[in-house]
Amino acid sequence: MARSAPLDIDWRPDRTADKPVTDQIVDFMCARISSGAWPIGSRLPSQRAMAERFGVNRSTVIAAIEELADYGIVEGRHGAGTRIVSNTWSLMLPGAPDWADYVSSGFFKANNATIQAINRLEFDHTKTRIGTGEIDPRLFPRDMWRRVAREAADEIDSLGYPPPEGLDVLRAAIAEHMGTWGVDCRPEQVLVSSGALQGLQMISVSLLSAGSTVYAEAPSYIKSLQVFQSAGMRLAGVTMDADGLDVRALDRLLGGDAAITSPSDSPGSPEAPAPSVDAAPVGHAASAYGRARERVAGSVLYTIPTNHNPTGLTMPQARRRALIEACVRNRLPIIEDCAYQDLIFEGAAPKSLKHFDDNGMVITLGSASKALAPGLRIGWIVADERIVHRLADVKMQMDYGASALSQWVFARFLTSGLYAEYLESLRAELRRRRDAALETLDRVFAGRAQWNTPRGGFYIWLTFDEPVRMGRLFQKAIERGVLLNPGDIYDFEGDNALRLSYAYTTPEEFAAAAATLAELV
Repeated sequence: MARSAPLDIDWRPDRTADKPVTDQIVDFMCARISSGAWPIGSRLPSQRAMAERFGVNRSTVIAAIEELADYGIVEGRHGAGTRIVSNTWSLMLPGAPDWADYVSSGFFKANNATIQAINRLEFDHTKTRIGTGEIDPRLFPRDMWRRVAREAADEIDSLGYPPPEGLDVLRAAIAEHMGTWGVDCRPEQVLVSSGALQGLQMISVSLLSAGSTVYAEAPSYIKSLQVFQSAGMRLAGVTMDADGLDVRALDRLLGGDAAITSPSDSPGSPEAPAPSVDAAPVGHAASAYGRARERVAGSVLYTIPTNHNPTGLTMPQARRRALIEACVRNRLPIIEDCAYQDLIFEGAAPKSLKHFDDNGMVITLGSASKALAPGLRIGWIVADERIVHRLADVKMQMDYGASALSQWVFARFLTSGLYAEYLESLRAELRRRRDAALETLDRVFAGRAQWNTPRGGFYIWLTFDEPVRMGRLFQKAIERGVLLNPGDIYDFEGDNALRLSYAYTTPEEFAAAAATLAELV
C-alpha cells in the first residue's frame, strides 16, 4: 500500500447551490482522488476535523463517508481511521458512463437515505433495534423446527419446481387458516408468494395502471417502500383517528359526498336516503359524480386494519363495515395487508375486511414472516380465482414459484397444530413485552410525549410534545448504539414521531435503549 500522505482540505460546499451539501462533499472528494491529489493509502482526517474544515455537521460527513464506502473508494479500519483504497471506480474516470444515472432510471426506485441506513444497520449486532419490524430471534421455536425438519427429511423425496400458485397442501392449509380470520375461501382462491411484499409487487405490475392513485393511511408502512411508485403510481394519504383509517376523510378525498347526494339533499342528513351504488345522479350532482368517478378509476386502497404498521392501531368491526361500504360506494378496490392478523393478544381478534366483502372488492395479503420466520419468505394472496390465475402467470415470470421446501415447512406447521400452539405462547410473550415497554415509557417520557396502547402486533407510535430534530436524533442514537425508525419515513409529511417496537428486544434492553433515547432528546 502507498505511503500515507497528509490531506489538505481548503474547500467548503456552496450552501446556496441546488445540489445537497452531502453530494457536493462526495463529488469534491471523488475529484481529489481521481486527480491523484489524494493517493491510495492516504488516511482521511477524523470525522470531527473534516466537519470543521467543510463547515458542516459531523452527521453530514458521516453520510458522505458511508456513500464513498458503498462505492468501494474508502474503507474504515479499526484503530487506523478511514483510508482511500481505490481510485479506479468507473464513476471517476473521464468519459466513462455515469452508472448512477442508470441506477436511478431503473424500474425500482431507491429508498430514501434513512431507510437505506436502517436496512444496512439492522445487520449490525452492536445496535439495539427498538423500531424494527421483526420478532426477536431468541423466540424462534427451535424444538418445533427440529420436529418439522426431521419429518421433511423423511418425507420429501424431490424438490422440483412447484406450481406457480403454490403447493396444493399449503393452499388448502392456508384456506383453512383463513377461517380463523372470518374468511371462507377455497384453496383455488389462494396464491402463495415469496413473502407478502412480493404479493404487492405482483399486484402493482399486473393489476394496477401507471398513473393511478394508491390511497393509504397516513402514516403507512407502504410509504416507507417504493413498490407502487416504482410501478408509476402515486400515493395519497388518508388521515387516521383512534379507530384507524378515517372513512369520512376517505370519502371526501374520493368525492364521496358529491357522488351519493343530490342538490336537494343535505350531506349527512339522516333523512336523506342514500341512492343505490348504480344510481345515476342528474344535473350538478351528475357532473360531480363524473369527476369523482374519474378520480377513482384505476385507483386502489391499501390498508393494514389489524395491528397497523406503524401506529399499532386496530380497526374495530363497525369501522370495517363502514370502510367496505365506502369503497363499494366509490368503486374503490382494497388491498388488505394482514401481516399482523395472527398477533392480537388483547381482546378478541377482529375479522378480516375480506369477511365483509360481498362484491369481490378485497384482495387480502397474509404472511408467515411476522409471527413465525421472516427468512421462510412465505406469504399469500386471497382473491377471486381470475386474479389468482393472472398473478400466477406473473409469479411464474418472477421466480418459478416460492421455495418448495419453505412451502412444505409452513404447510406442516399449519396442519400439525404447531403454528396455533406457537402463536399462543408468542402472543403471551408479546403482551408481556408490550406491558413492560409501556411502563418504561411512563417512566422516561411522561410529560414529554404521547403514545398509544396497541392490542397486538409489534408497535407503539410515540409522538413528542415538543419539536425534535428527527434526523439529528436518528444519527445521535446510532452513535450511542440505538437504531431508531423515525416516523417521517412512514408519513406524508413530518410528524415528530417514532415507531417503537417491543418485539425484538427484551424488556431490559428496551428500557436501556429508551433511557438513552430520553437522554438524547
